[in-house]
Amino acid sequence: MTFTHAIGASCNTVIRLIVRGLALSRIHPNVLTFLGLLINIFAAYLLAIGQFRWGGVVIIGAGLFDMVDGRVARETNRVTRFGGFFDSVLDRYSDLALLAGMLVWYGSINRSSYVVLTAIAMIASVMISYTRARAENSIPACKVGFMERPERVVLVIIGALFDRMAPVLWVIAVLGNLTVVHRMIFTWQEAKRLEDAQLKGTSARAASKV
Repeated sequence: MTFTHAIGASCNTVIRLIVRGLALSRIHPNVLTFLGLLINIFAAYLLAIGQFRWGGVVIIGAGLFDMVDGRVARETNRVTRFGGFFDSVLDRYSDLALLAGMLVWYGSINRSSYVVLTAIAMIASVMISYTRARAENSIPACKVGFMERPERVVLVIIGALFDRMAPVLWVIAVLGNLTVVHRMIFTWQEAKRLEDAQLKGTSARAASKV
């Protein structure tokens, strides 16, 4: 067993114990999701006053709730359609709260270029989620791209803990918007493929009736 594998196994064991304890407590998974949002709002406050390292620590704590709420739902047979929707909506609020905290900080120290950069990263974060949600109204799935929410959260944590948020914002802003473009192209290709298949099917049925 490698060192990294041992760490991963240990973390999974801890998470399973936490999930089991929360399941026994009968706490509702949606409550865990909401608590995760509240913790992220506190982290956003820390970012807004320039306490980036402490903000990073708090975001890690919020991530724990993000990891266990779905598992607790499955463990207690409380998986619902609304639960998935609720989790997704609150994730968007958490993302935007953290970036809003950075906007406040950079605005307070008159770093207008960083304010613009943070705003672009914020737009990318919203549009990544929106393009997937909107695309999946037309095609079965749209999970392409390399800047999903877990990647963005990890990047923010790294930027906060090491006080190197500017490079992180650049990565999210550039790669995030590239992910949006990727999803647009993928959706166009998949929609066209489905429409062509439907058209061929219609033509074949029409020909068989002749």
